[in-house]
Amino acid sequence: MTYRKQFGVAPGSKVDLSKIDAGFKDQHETHQDALTEIEAHNQKLHDLQYLMYAEDKRSLLIVLQGRDAAGKDGTINHVLGAMNPQGCSVTGFKVPSKEEAAHDFLWRYHQHTPGKGQVAIFNRSHYEDVLVQRVHEMVPRSVWSKRYAQINAFEQMLADNGTHILKFYLHIDSDEQLRRFKQRIDDPARHWKISEGDYAERPFWDAYTSAFEDALGKCSTEQAPWFIIPSNHKWFRNLAISKIVAETLESLKMSFPAPSVDMAEIASKYHGMAEQAGIADPDASVEAGSDNSKKGKKKKKNKKDN
Repeated sequence: MTYRKQFGVAPGSKVDLSKIDAGFKDQHETHQDALTEIEAHNQKLHDLQYLMYAEDKRSLLIVLQGRDAAGKDGTINHVLGAMNPQGCSVTGFKVPSKEEAAHDFLWRYHQHTPGKGQVAIFNRSHYEDVLVQRVHEMVPRSVWSKRYAQINAFEQMLADNGTHILKFYLHIDSDEQLRRFKQRIDDPARHWKISEGDYAERPFWDAYTSAFEDALGKCSTEQAPWFIIPSNHKWFRNLAISKIVAETLESLKMSFPAPSVDMAEIASKYHGMAEQAGIADPDASVEAGSDNSKKGKKKKKNKKDN
């Protein structure tokens, strides 16, 4: 079974996060065991992103959601590390600015969707408006309950215009979140990540669970699927996401565009310039060497004949 099928949320299904093992790591026991497979998928990501950039016909939007300390930043570092940053962008969405809040809730997200040939990653996303705003009752139920359909319509519009969408929920359990909070306390290099908000949100764990389950179930569609990624083990999270992204890009059957120039003419110009510059053509040298070798053998044969 592919990871796309194993971790994908079937459209219209009811999600129960309590039944999904956040510590799942498949057949691998350790990061070292999985390293070869992770590197192979990273190379695939690199090659396929380059192909999409060259083809310039479609784009990819990767959406990352999860609880505090679920590993969104780490995932971005891993995925982008395998890609050419020239063809990628990352946008982190925090509290809306005054201008953003004056528009419809999708306005600020649309501005950061990818153009053709590009990959865009959303660190948090338009789903915050059916998560935070729902849990903290920032808008009434009559408002946020309509947003699922509006989000689906927004994503359908993007898909109709050539944007492929992959959405990942990074699934950690309550104990793992606390372990990561402690790591931030113990490591001075991570102190900057600590915020009062992390601890303020902790009492709302169950409310967020319900909100995530509804968002995952109501907004996983054929054109914009959700994947629930077991993320207690960071290395497995990276493996699963890179594999799903690579599998998805492979399924698009992309191809390099035909050259816009006459390649025979360009090759002729190159050889002329190389000859003028005194740069040896390795292929020509091999051919010349082969010819000279044959001529040398003929000369030796003639001497023997004489």
